[in-house]
Amino acid sequence: MSADCKMNALAEAREKAVKQTAARERLNQLFDPDTFVELDAFAKANGENAGVLTGYGSVEGVTVFAFAQDITEDSGAVGKLHAAKVHKIYDLAMKTGAPVVGIYDSNGGRIKEGAETLAAYSQMLLEMNNLSGVVPQISVIAGTCAGSASMAAVSADFVVMSEEAQFFMTAPSLAKAKGAEGVSTAAAAEKAGMVHVLAADDKAAVAEARKIVSMLPQNNLAAPPIFDCSEAGGALSTCIADYDAAKNVAAIADADSVVELQKGFGKKAFTALATLGGVPCGIVATCGGEICKNACDKIAKLVSVCDAYHIPVVTLLNASGFMADGEAAGSIRNSARLAHVYAEATTPKVTVITGEAYGPAYIALAGKNAAADVTLAWPGAVISTLAPETAVELLCSDKISAEKSREAVVEEYKNTECSPFAAAGLGYVDDVIDPATTRDMLITTLDMLSGKRVSKLPKKHSNLPL
Repeated sequence: MSADCKMNALAEAREKAVKQTAARERLNQLFDPDTFVELDAFAKANGENAGVLTGYGSVEGVTVFAFAQDITEDSGAVGKLHAAKVHKIYDLAMKTGAPVVGIYDSNGGRIKEGAETLAAYSQMLLEMNNLSGVVPQISVIAGTCAGSASMAAVSADFVVMSEEAQFFMTAPSLAKAKGAEGVSTAAAAEKAGMVHVLAADDKAAVAEARKIVSMLPQNNLAAPPIFDCSEAGGALSTCIADYDAAKNVAAIADADSVVELQKGFGKKAFTALATLGGVPCGIVATCGGEICKNACDKIAKLVSVCDAYHIPVVTLLNASGFMADGEAAGSIRNSARLAHVYAEATTPKVTVITGEAYGPAYIALAGKNAAADVTLAWPGAVISTLAPETAVELLCSDKISAEKSREAVVEEYKNTECSPFAAAGLGYVDDVIDPATTRDMLITTLDMLSGKRVSKLPKKHSNLPL
């Protein structure tokens, strides 16, 4: 065969292999223009395509690996070849220390391959978990993510889902037949805490994934990216009675940088990725009152991911404690797990007490011995071992009289024993600051902590209160 014939054969084969599908469009959208390089484009199993596109490209100039399941090829079924292509992506990511984005759109496993399908899924899960905490992993649920693939998807650091997609382990019809409520819709997945960002459609979901991966370090040894920034502005919410955590985060973070996470889950806390002075950080803001167990899990997940990649954590604390409801169902375990994650994290941690900080909430999220490197407080903060009302009942009930009401005694107790100045006097708060200077103080403090290094006791791993 002549050279011209070979080139014609190549062109013909590439034309057949490189057809325009939703999977290819999603990869082209993920990467910077004209940077996507496909791998194993001609790979086939028994004459059939693998049902997945794989390759690499640049996101804001940084190399990223990705796979996108192609539902137009045998419903995107996962089989031996499918897993082999994904394996190569993870192998290269391990060697080069580059992030991985997985775009899911498949109706399940390649049943006709039998046990090889089980091996394919287990291989994918093994590789994803081996690289967990080493390189950032983002899952995009663009279509259907069913069965064992759902376990792979939620193994990522962040999960982005289209509102038009489906996400389940057991098919909703089978779950209903068994009397169970199967998770299927995007709204249900978000409510269950499985999705970090919900997007209008698959294109919006890919755009969100692109934004998130661009905010993360390339791997656990790399320095975080630095962005140009401008102050967002906006008034802070300083009154405990009508406290607005989201408003405070928006006022403190750089303009247009806030990516809220798990919006429909654990609503007693606001969590986000954002930049402060151009530096990416995780932001936790409790919403006042007691922290529910879902909020505990939501916060712990973000802090754990940030710690893995040495991303600073900023906590805006306004909480009177943890919810007592459901303790028999494990709320104590959830709060203990949250405290464990904060204490174990060696990434820079700064807490600003913006409102109430009572007992366990202070210990877990602001305590100087474990939770925070630097603890700041607003002048209106109330820091107490017990809720002031309870403390007054136990310690100051003799001060209540016809001339001095219980409410007046509680207010006096807050202004004296529970004031941030009292805590600062004991060294449990590093500084009491004007709320208007919060952003500047955080930027300065994070810059000071940027060189933080901590040596830990040698161990295989810690044991979470699971």
